[in-house]
Amino acid sequence: MIETSYIFLDFDGVTHPWGEVEDFRCLPLIEAVLRDYDEARVVIASDWRMLFSLSKLVGRFAADIRPRVIGATPQMLPKHGGELHGLREREAMSWLAQHGADVARTAWCALDDAPGNWLTRSRLLLTDFKSGFTGEDAAALRRMLDGFRTGRSLPAFRQPSFLRRA
Repeated sequence: MIETSYIFLDFDGVTHPWGEVEDFRCLPLIEAVLRDYDEARVVIASDWRMLFSLSKLVGRFAADIRPRVIGATPQMLPKHGGELHGLREREAMSWLAQHGADVARTAWCALDDAPGNWLTRSRLLLTDFKSGFTGEDAAALRRMLDGFRTGRSLPAFRQPSFLRRA
């Protein structure tokens, strides 16, 4: 059984369809899932974290969910284009490491519409950018969080080299 699970949350293409009104219309469905998993915490892994303060981003969430939005991933600047692949995952793993988590054993997943952001696909719940988070996605997130909760399934994760200790 786990004490805490982390959800790294993108906004565009997840909380609302990408390229449409940024109205966070899908966020209530994500929050409905969160209400059933007290151990789940949200870390913002969206480019919005570079444009708005954390308090402004947290204000998008329902009042009862706000205390469970515990931060935002650090911004890592790639030195060349090849470093863009998997960048969000590296930022998420850096956030976990900075907060004392054993990244190889921590229960975490990502909600994102861009598969190239995440190398560990077994931890990625990929949304359709045209619709955002749907009922089908909610069922998939519940299955993942149930697996974390019971300890029966922690998807494979290979710790990235930049976090390995020599």
